[in-house]
Amino acid sequence: MKTKAKKKVAGLEKRKAISGYIFISPFIIGFLVFMVKPFFQSLYMSFCNVELGAGQFNMVWNGIEQYKYAFRVDPEYVRLLTEELLRMVIYSLAIIVFSFFISLILNQKFHGRALVRAIFFLPVILSSGVMLGLESNNQLIAMLQQQVEDVTTTVSITDGLETILRTAGVGVRAFEKVFEVIDNIYDVALASGIQIVIFLSGLQTIPKSMYEAADIEGCTAWESLWKITFPSISSLFLVNWVYTVVDFCMRSDNEVIEKIQNMMIAQQNYGAASAMTWTYFVIVIAFVGITSLLISKGVYYND
Repeated sequence: MKTKAKKKVAGLEKRKAISGYIFISPFIIGFLVFMVKPFFQSLYMSFCNVELGAGQFNMVWNGIEQYKYAFRVDPEYVRLLTEELLRMVIYSLAIIVFSFFISLILNQKFHGRALVRAIFFLPVILSSGVMLGLESNNQLIAMLQQQVEDVTTTVSITDGLETILRTAGVGVRAFEKVFEVIDNIYDVALASGIQIVIFLSGLQTIPKSMYEAADIEGCTAWESLWKITFPSISSLFLVNWVYTVVDFCMRSDNEVIEKIQNMMIAQQNYGAASAMTWTYFVIVIAFVGITSLLISKGVYYND
């Protein structure tokens, strides 16, 4: 009987694996057909001096000179890289915390819940394709945003708290980053749509009987949050963290990406642009790998 049960479980897992590979097969095929060649070509280009000609370009091998240029000669790249990496860490943490607590609220039963969920998912639509262009280039939206900022600056609670903390000299640098995130809560909310949906899907899979049993045993809501909710959806923190970091690195206001684009398009220095791109790529991948390893140690799998 045990052998048959093991075979059934193995067969189910195999079917799930096949279904997963079928689901991601369009991406795999697209990557192999359209991305593999440019991927390695850009890597080779980062070690070359690219000479542009009439309708063609020649790549002359010059070792790591382009990387030396990026780190030693260019006056902005190292500074922009450091600032963007620090900004990536702070804003990724803020997005994860914001999306988790918003998903907790949206998971409660209240009138108009479906409408509120749709409103919080709207940033995903607004931050894609044509809508993003309309938002960034629309003068009316820019005027409204400026009007909101002008109104809120006169009654800003964060400005008052920041002034008090500056006067007291308590953790000024740390609180500056916190207040910066609070002042840019619009950007945080705009980048939290997918994460909220993922957290919501995980929260809805938690059996209500677990909370009922905990309530009977006398657990408070805070204890249920740490003992039931967190362990049950801990794997989703890892998923959302990877997605958030990668999504942040592809933002249109990323100064490192702007620097690389300027180096490639305006200065037509393809070798240096490729070296800067690969440096940024390797650092981000290493950061994602290390943080994912650390987060995965705290993930609870209810097998």
